[in-house]
Amino acid sequence: MIIVIDGPAGSGKSSTAKAVARKMNIEYLDSGALYRAITWLYLEVDQDIDTLFDLLSRVSISFSYTDDVFRVYVNERDVTSKLRTKKVADQVSAIASLPRVRSFVNELMREKVKQGTYIAEGRDLGTAVFTDADLKFFMSANVEERARRRFKELEASGADITFHEVRKNIQDRDRKDTAREADPLKKAPDAIELDTTGMRFDEQVQQICSIIDEQTDLTFK
Repeated sequence: MIIVIDGPAGSGKSSTAKAVARKMNIEYLDSGALYRAITWLYLEVDQDIDTLFDLLSRVSISFSYTDDVFRVYVNERDVTSKLRTKKVADQVSAIASLPRVRSFVNELMREKVKQGTYIAEGRDLGTAVFTDADLKFFMSANVEERARRRFKELEASGADITFHEVRKNIQDRDRKDTAREADPLKKAPDAIELDTTGMRFDEQVQQICSIIDEQTDLTFK
């Protein structure tokens, strides 16, 4: 079974999906972390796109969710701590918009969910990757709220960044994600939309868990 949550940057997809995974006792899949891993590789090869594409044909990328942490491994090396830097954030939308990159990541995810029950979050899961998902959600919130959430998260991790920079990054990500030619960000027609502006975190988690409980065979703690 696969349940997906799509939405723009900073809408709360990751934290919500993780909390739902815990409550529903299912696996969590972070598609954004996989695109960040490819972006990290792009930076490692000095932003040479041809070298990146050549590398994708022979690189091994795997991932797991243990102890509430989604870990990504490149050739068995844990690169999780390198994926949330500003350099990666500045480039990830451009790299994620490339059809060859999207195809690579989509295949990784589709192969992984052939067994087990997962909740995955991203930007085009319900419209392009898992069009036959058992349940689809689309989370949204206004730009100010999303920037505030992301800034708080980055500040807690010790990142040297201002609120203005975070807000601009989110606005830029929105423009790129909705305008990209390959699988642009949009709500799937059969997705349940949830605007979390002004909602407490526990409220949005509870709402999604209740819907899953009502519409699937899963039950939450």
